[in-house]
Amino acid sequence: MLLRVMLTLCLCCAALAARAAEFAPSRPVRIIVPVSPGGSADVMARIMAQALTPMWGQQVVVETRTGAGGHIGGEMVAHSPGDGHTLLFGTIAIHAAYGMYSRLGYEPARELAPVVMLVEVPFVVTVNPTTPFRTLADFIAAAKARPGQITFGSAGNGTSTHMAGELFQLVAGVQLQHVPYRGSSQALNDVMAGNINAMFENLPTIPPVLRDGRVRALAVSSQQRVPPLPETPTATEAGLPGYVTNAWFTIAAPGSTPPALLDALNRDVRAAMALPETREKLLALGTTPRGDLDVAAVRDYFARETMVWNRVIAAANLKVD
Repeated sequence: MLLRVMLTLCLCCAALAARAAEFAPSRPVRIIVPVSPGGSADVMARIMAQALTPMWGQQVVVETRTGAGGHIGGEMVAHSPGDGHTLLFGTIAIHAAYGMYSRLGYEPARELAPVVMLVEVPFVVTVNPTTPFRTLADFIAAAKARPGQITFGSAGNGTSTHMAGELFQLVAGVQLQHVPYRGSSQALNDVMAGNINAMFENLPTIPPVLRDGRVRALAVSSQQRVPPLPETPTATEAGLPGYVTNAWFTIAAPGSTPPALLDALNRDVRAAMALPETREKLLALGTTPRGDLDVAAVRDYFARETMVWNRVIAAANLKVD
């Protein structure tokens, strides 16, 4: 009899624990996008919000908080309650390249908790079509002939588009002039206007403006050519072996979020990514959907990427006060 009672209690406790591990939001959920609207992050965050809204039975709202390479939004989420109602659309800048900032109002590695890995995205070496750079070799040769005179824009210090440019300089052995903006869309607009020479932009925003003739794509940073740009060679094919890298985007939560809730959020977002319509939209952007990692694996991914980008930060002597 006692054994039966104990077994019943154990089963009840397990059922309660499973129920506690579910995420049932009581009000709208915010996904904070820490970069300016119109870029890849903004588009992907809205795709995920659309998929998660019916799943959670609450409106999932995308809210933009820009500045400091994404750290304004990152700090806001870090200091929010860890109840699942405020999430962060995370980037390399926030989770792996924060080491270049000597003074931040929070500690990203400690005060933000990984939830899920969303996608990986190659960079496109992009130039204004009026420049004489018709190939990647042309671009590199000009940069070597005129050190520090060829400009490249980025979404801001420490962002993926900045770090891609820094890595390019190290691999190619060239010196470019970095021009940080408050978002990729602003930088790309200035490439198209001819105010700056180049950009190492995330793939999703390039195909439309390439088709319109407003930019020229010299190479992609992936190991293989990508379907949205089948005529654009990889950097390796274009003569720069070693320049293989990706941007990546995540969902993160405040560091105070309980582990069981992080696991529940991880399962829900991965389920939303597995929906055929969601996956189709992400693939159409030229991204590689992940959604294959649990919370612990995403945390390990962050740690490995932080080591990679810290080496670039050290080699390029990057510091932002």
